[in-house]
Amino acid sequence: MASDPKIHKFEEVAKHNQTKDCWLIINGKVYDVTPFMDDHPGGDEVLLSATGKDATTDFEDVGHSDSARDMMDKYYIGEIDASTVPLKRTYIPPQQANYNPDKTPEFVIKNLQFLVPLLILGLAFAVRHYTKKD
Repeated sequence: MASDPKIHKFEEVAKHNQTKDCWLIINGKVYDVTPFMDDHPGGDEVLLSATGKDATTDFEDVGHSDSARDMMDKYYIGEIDASTVPLKRTYIPPQQANYNPDKTPEFVIKNLQFLVPLLILGLAFAVRHYTKKD
């Protein structure tokens, strides 16, 4: 590692998100992993998906070996300026219209299943009443 590490801003690191130019932030340190893209066991897509953010969680979740951690030293290029890293945003679900059970097709079908037999029964009584001979 360098004796006097360079301090990088998050915006600068986030720009390096291509196969030919890939930087990652792991544990507050910046790594230029461009030379490692073809050799990464998980493929370059895994590394590219970790760009533009703090990839510490992604890195730790995989459970890298000690040799993989030792290998990181040769890709180290500096530290990240922690004040420039955006805070994690909490997930806000999209707004949805309130559910109205009275407008569902099932509601209409259930009502018709109840009302149609009553209508037939009422019609039968009306026909019988008006056609009945005294």
